[in-house]
Amino acid sequence: MSQTGSPSTGTSRYADLSREELARLVPELLLIGQLIDRSGMAWCIQAFGRQAMTDIAIEEWAGSSPIYTRRMQRALGYAPAVEGQGDVVTIFKGLQLDIGAPPQFMDFRYTVHDPWHGEFRLDHCGALMDVEPMGPDYVKAMCHDIEDPTFDATAVATNPRAQVRPLHRPPRVPADRSPHCAWTVTIEESHPAVEPLAPYFEVVRTRAATLALAPIDPADEGLGDYAGPLVSDLDFGAFSHSALVRMADEVCLQMHLLNVSFVLAVRARSESEEQAREICRKQLVGIAGIAAERLHRLLDLPADAGGALRALALHPLLNPAAYVEASLDPEGGRLDVRPGDAHADGAWISLCGPQDVSALQAALRAVDDRLDVEVEGTAEEWTARVVTGEPTKEPDEVAVTRFSTGSSFEFEARRSLPIYPV
Repeated sequence: MSQTGSPSTGTSRYADLSREELARLVPELLLIGQLIDRSGMAWCIQAFGRQAMTDIAIEEWAGSSPIYTRRMQRALGYAPAVEGQGDVVTIFKGLQLDIGAPPQFMDFRYTVHDPWHGEFRLDHCGALMDVEPMGPDYVKAMCHDIEDPTFDATAVATNPRAQVRPLHRPPRVPADRSPHCAWTVTIEESHPAVEPLAPYFEVVRTRAATLALAPIDPADEGLGDYAGPLVSDLDFGAFSHSALVRMADEVCLQMHLLNVSFVLAVRARSESEEQAREICRKQLVGIAGIAAERLHRLLDLPADAGGALRALALHPLLNPAAYVEASLDPEGGRLDVRPGDAHADGAWISLCGPQDVSALQAALRAVDDRLDVEVEGTAEEWTARVVTGEPTKEPDEVAVTRFSTGSSFEFEARRSLPIYPV
């Protein structure tokens, strides 16, 4: 296939993948979404300090997660019949399809007592593994300061009277304590209703928040929704091709919503627009390289210009196709970008073009360190052509992101078992 992508809302760049490839791709995209913070927060610490980094993390997740949680509920048919009156099962299903909780890397185990009471524990928390070497202050910032408001912000998308409270959490005592943490989820009419935090009201006005994507085809072979029972581990292979395509696009949109929220939080603390843009550029370069590397390896693509452009076609930088107006010709070594919703929101693609090729270089060189790009056009409408040059070292931004254990994490096969109230 020589052309990949289309400006049409009804077209997905993931549609030409097989059902089996998509089943492996969706959890991969969820993990890539988790690594966005591994890419961005180091530069926030450097620029603003640890406390400001903590506040940025709270604002970015609280601003985006209620929006994308509701989107996934509607897309996969498990939204509550009455908005705002969902149960703990609905909350848990949402976590299984959330870039904040990628499967296995963030190994959530769920218990349901009844529709209004449940628990979860993390048998493995990849984010904790990344932060523990930095010391207890950073662990407390993540596991207390950030998680308290953001867990409730995620739950508010399902039921504003849901409360997520710790049974235990890090810093771990003893140091090898397992599970890494455990939490209760309780919905009570007596609980005060939680209101979204201020960033939500800005992010919800973006084009990403209301972007229309093609509906799932109910006639397609396999599951077309997640309306059945909660399961211990999602078997992505059980879903239809159409459902998996929609999941992939929604997960990429989660990343864009998170990033738009991140940009707002960084800009509010920056001394200039130039400083904000540079921090956001570094975040993009880091995730661009690691994501391209993982996607290229997942699909066993050729280690050449065509393989690199094919990986880029599947990269969250350019997806969903309904959001990022672009077309790719892997055989001809060409990428064309046009203005669209993503540019209007100031999303990742707005950091790329003739004015800066660093993110495109990072993505291509993750496949072959000799690859480069020549870009011509305007800030919002440009053409990139892949060329071959001399080997280059890995960008510092990618090396920083590689610090995360998620950069080399490997998924394992698991059985998917239904979870019933106990």
